[in-house]
Amino acid sequence: MNFPLKNIPERTQKPRNHGLTMVMDKGMGLEGTRDFLSVAAPFVDIVKLGFGTSYVTNKLREKIDIYRSHNIPVYFGGTLFEAFLVRNQVDDYIDVVKDYGLDFVEISDGSITIPHAEKCGYIEKFAKHVTVLSEVGSKDEKHIIAPYKWIELMKAELEAGSTYVIAEAREAGNVGIYRGSGEVREGLVQEILTQIPYEKIIWEAPQKAQQVYFLELLGANVNLGNIAPTEIIPLESTRVGLRGDTFYLYLDKDAKGR
Repeated sequence: MNFPLKNIPERTQKPRNHGLTMVMDKGMGLEGTRDFLSVAAPFVDIVKLGFGTSYVTNKLREKIDIYRSHNIPVYFGGTLFEAFLVRNQVDDYIDVVKDYGLDFVEISDGSITIPHAEKCGYIEKFAKHVTVLSEVGSKDEKHIIAPYKWIELMKAELEAGSTYVIAEAREAGNVGIYRGSGEVREGLVQEILTQIPYEKIIWEAPQKAQQVYFLELLGANVNLGNIAPTEIIPLESTRVGLRGDTFYLYLDKDAKGR
């Protein structure tokens, strides 16, 4: 850091196993990507090229190479996997992942219905080649999944070979683990945590209030995803108690009384 401060929580160091920040890149240009990484690279652990944007992104290989030059892995959004699957092109997708030299892949079923045993089969298949992140939860706000089912799905996907399970929220943070207003479904989150290690969950949390909730609940080294590039520096500041929302989290009693 740029200067000394006491009572700053210790952050895990890259390459991190937990305390991850996953960025959602929805189409930054090459120069924008370079500019972003010039200040934020130390705080970015994984980049998702959101939904199907990688299909239409110009100079895709160059962009991936920019991230790779900073030792930041890139993967394509789970919606793209589903787009290949629904067209019976899963083997083609494996070829795409290999062709672009990706080390991560997301297996999801947020837009289409996949029997869960079949989904776990895809996780197992891809895990032979790359690190798998699997997403649990629907993008349909009307599809409410009971807490016990979230736990059951997450357990099965981790056992099938997922390194992390992603708790669905979409890019807006208004489905899955959140209500339509963006409010956290606290009972659901806390019940999940009784069975699934927090280090194995990436909570999609695009909104500041959502990020603060998880930081207060699980500490500075919680895994957070779907973070906009412009929010990486603000998020890291929030993680270590240098934003009003978390200012007092790590201060001792004497400091709080001032």
